Amino acid sequence: MRKFALLLAFLASLLPACAQRKTLHQLQQEFVDLRFGMFVHFGLPTFQEADWTDPQLSPEVFNPVRLDTDQWVKVAKSAGAKFICISVKHHAGFCMWDTATTDYSVMNTPLHRDVLGELVQSLRKEGMQVMYHFSILDTHHGIRPTLPFTPEKTAFIKEQLKELLTKYGPVNTLMFDGWDAPWGRISYEDISFPEIYDYVKSLQPGCLVMDLNGAKYPQDGLFYSDIRCYEQGAGQKISADVNRLPAMACYPLQRTWFWKEEFPAAQLRDVEAIVRENIIPYGEAYCTYILNAAPNRDGLIDDNAAAAMARIGQIWKNTGHIVNVPAAPAPITEINLAIGKPCDSSWSDDMDIMDFANDDNFSSAWVSSPQVKEPWWSVTLSEDTPVGMVVVTEKKAGGLKKWQLELLQNGVWTPVKAREEEAGRVHILRFPQRMASAARVRFLSWEGELAIAEVGVYKK
Repeated sequence: MRKFALLLAFLASLLPACAQRKTLHQLQQEFVDLRFGMFVHFGLPTFQEADWTDPQLSPEVFNPVRLDTDQWVKVAKSAGAKFICISVKHHAGFCMWDTATTDYSVMNTPLHRDVLGELVQSLRKEGMQVMYHFSILDTHHGIRPTLPFTPEKTAFIKEQLKELLTKYGPVNTLMFDGWDAPWGRISYEDISFPEIYDYVKSLQPGCLVMDLNGAKYPQDGLFYSDIRCYEQGAGQKISADVNRLPAMACYPLQRTWFWKEEFPAAQLRDVEAIVRENIIPYGEAYCTYILNAAPNRDGLIDDNAAAAMARIGQIWKNTGHIVNVPAAPAPITEINLAIGKPCDSSWSDDMDIMDFANDDNFSSAWVSSPQVKEPWWSVTLSEDTPVGMVVVTEKKAGGLKKWQLELLQNGVWTPVKAREEEAGRVHILRFPQRMASAARVRFLSWEGELAIAEVGVYKK
């Protein structure tokens, strides 16, 4: 009986943790309900006239003698922000926290203080949340193209993430940068996205993962992100009238993300226009807005930037929840096994041949000849491979009505019955994982031109 009682007590102890585990949709809704946050870029670029600093710049230049994270939080709160997103590591690899992974951090500067730790304390006092911006591209530590992507580099990233996700309490969202970007040129295979994604979730299941560089992917799907991201300064703009996904848009209040010498007297973005044209309509379209206010070299936000943020709070009130986020298909987080693999198809239209459907470019497409009545497209995988999802993305939404997936198993093409999830251009089939050496899509019904931008094959 005593053993049975102990077992019951143990099981009871697990119930609170189980009850607290939220679904991804609940977490997405909570993120959208935040509605507005303040971005903070602060570090070595604050002390240079460039956002991308010399990766060998000495930490000795970093000495914000009046650093006051309470002031940052006061400015954010005056605008109605519910969280601060801080760039904990920008592209040159300088770390804003007390890390054991490198000497290239705030702890090896004249300041010698854990900036992230102080900010987290300031936020907790005001009941606000913390979010991280973290660059996978790291030019100081050699995590960049043309250098080998070794297991040691992945282990280095994971150790940094472990510190960030275990030393500072709950983290709302982790926003990755420099990954799968044309300027970063680090693919999701070079540094394994599924490995990092799963690792983050193992440390903090309630932490949302975002990848800032999703511009090449259709706005209809959550490719490599729990939240669809739009960096407005890079020309990415959400279509507020048609968006159905939980989203984030960000923009700097000043000219650049990090502070520059002209900022105290420079003209800032028109915050009334930001409220009218961004915060309000985006909030109604399931999108949380993040506005960057860069602290200066003393470690304080300039008076003009503080006044602009306060003006937002005067003309707009953050009332929290206003819209129910539609349930979205689960994020695509695995590597696309079809990219660059040998492919074939029925007759193509003119020059738009089959290779355009697995070139990792969503602006190109394979187009079926209008004379073909039963078109198909297939891809050969490297070997017998576990497959659990296939995604067909159209060039334009609305054409494809019905399609059939077949997998080549032991030399026999086998039809797959699967659960289909549609999101505009993006058609997702998920099914119990099985081994296959090739995948073939048969197109059964469509309207207008049959144009397929990409076919993705994934393990799960």
